[in-house]
Amino acid sequence: MATFQSGGLSLAYDDIAPAGATLGTVVLVHGFATSRAENWRRLGWLSAFERKGYRAVALDLRGHGESDKPHEPAAYGRDQMAGDIVALIDHLELRRVDLLGYSMGAHLSLAVALDAPSRVNNLILGGVGGRMLSGEPVSRTTMTMAEALTTDDPASITDPTLRGFRQFAENQGEDRLALAACSQGRGAPASGDDLWTLGVPTLVVAGSRDELAGDPQVLADAIPGARAVTLPACDHFSAIPHALFKAAVFDFLEGWEE
Repeated sequence: MATFQSGGLSLAYDDIAPAGATLGTVVLVHGFATSRAENWRRLGWLSAFERKGYRAVALDLRGHGESDKPHEPAAYGRDQMAGDIVALIDHLELRRVDLLGYSMGAHLSLAVALDAPSRVNNLILGGVGGRMLSGEPVSRTTMTMAEALTTDDPASITDPTLRGFRQFAENQGEDRLALAACSQGRGAPASGDDLWTLGVPTLVVAGSRDELAGDPQVLADAIPGARAVTLPACDHFSAIPHALFKAAVFDFLEGWEE
């Protein structure tokens, strides 16, 4: 396991560089309550990039996987978590990268592209859509994500989305206290005004049944020149391993045109 230091924390990452890789470097940023091993390795993304001839770098965000897991919400500000991604790029002495994030990882990748556009060649936002602009809460109840992750009575979680994240975190063996702190510390997503300033080529991908994301075209319309792909019959979780998601990413990176 390789590690690097960022903000006083030790963060784990994979760096897959196939012999003769000529197509650049892609940095992959996973979603909430998962890890680089689950989101990118088990679901075939790292091997897909390797076969294509890309160098692929995937980190475990703070609070996740094999990285350090502080329990204080103040450790999970958006600037700090996006800063971890830039710190990894610096650690590997990479000038510019393609950036692929899913769900929470898409929010953080977007923050990097807004704050440090000179470091990003192409931006791929997966598992997000129009709900990023509307600011709708994840839960349809008064229970928060932090409460769902820390309650001693899982049966009290009536919202299916919160119940799903709680079960997923337990199945992955993640630190629920760290995840609760992460959910409290990230702050508000980027605004429409922020998105309109984005000058990085951008692809937005989400499933047609992804209620957490909403319509990817709505988000793409708020970003100059961005393109959107909707994955048929996919929800927030089934979209990640879908072959059409991978195909859309490679088409975009390799010069997809309408």
